[in-house]
Amino acid sequence: EAEQYIAGCIILAAAPCTAMVFVWSYLTDGDPAYTLVQVSVNDLIMLVLFAPLVVFLVSGASSLHVPYEVLLYSVLAFIVIPLTIGVLLRQWFIRNHSKEWFENTLLPRFAPVTIIALLATLVLIFAFQAENISGKALHVALIAVPLLLQVYFNASLTYGLMKWLKVPYAVAAPGALIGASNFFELAVATAIALFGAESGAALVTVVGVLVEVPVMLSVCAACNRTRDWFPAEAAA
Repeated sequence: EAEQYIAGCIILAAAPCTAMVFVWSYLTDGDPAYTLVQVSVNDLIMLVLFAPLVVFLVSGASSLHVPYEVLLYSVLAFIVIPLTIGVLLRQWFIRNHSKEWFENTLLPRFAPVTIIALLATLVLIFAFQAENISGKALHVALIAVPLLLQVYFNASLTYGLMKWLKVPYAVAAPGALIGASNFFELAVATAIALFGAESGAALVTVVGVLVEVPVMLSVCAACNRTRDWFPAEAAA
């Protein structure tokens, strides 16, 4: 089971955060344009590197077999298809209305949908994994400790470097947040597809969700409290 836990950690770490960064950035008054660039870069990186990285690291750290095609299907379902649909819809709306209407009228209407979708995702994940979590409480606690430490370490390191480099707060906050969070939907789905819903790998990714949401909210709060570390004219 230890190998399953290792595999779960690798899958979680290999999936950097994308969509949720918009939520974290919004909560910290981050620069939307910079956040979009971050997410785009992460998507492009995962398109190319997610599958080979997971295969290489899991195979090297354990004796588990990782079917490459399953990883490709995960990338296709969670990155390629949503990204393609999003680009096409954006172009269609702008062509038939206007960019101003799209950004100032349509997008604000979807703001509540983001929170509802997040809550629905969390409820479904925990509902399907409730027995796995409750039956292995000690394992959950042991898994949560390193995940919690890596979130705070990554966020602190990035935020500190941003301060040292005198980066504006509106860039520093989302920069720290994206460096500490993960694309947990992709990680959970991939772990379940590879090893099954009751596997140790799936448990690790679900614990990642359990840890990430409250911890990332605390990181957002810390960023908001320390925005005066940055030049006043650069604050959002």
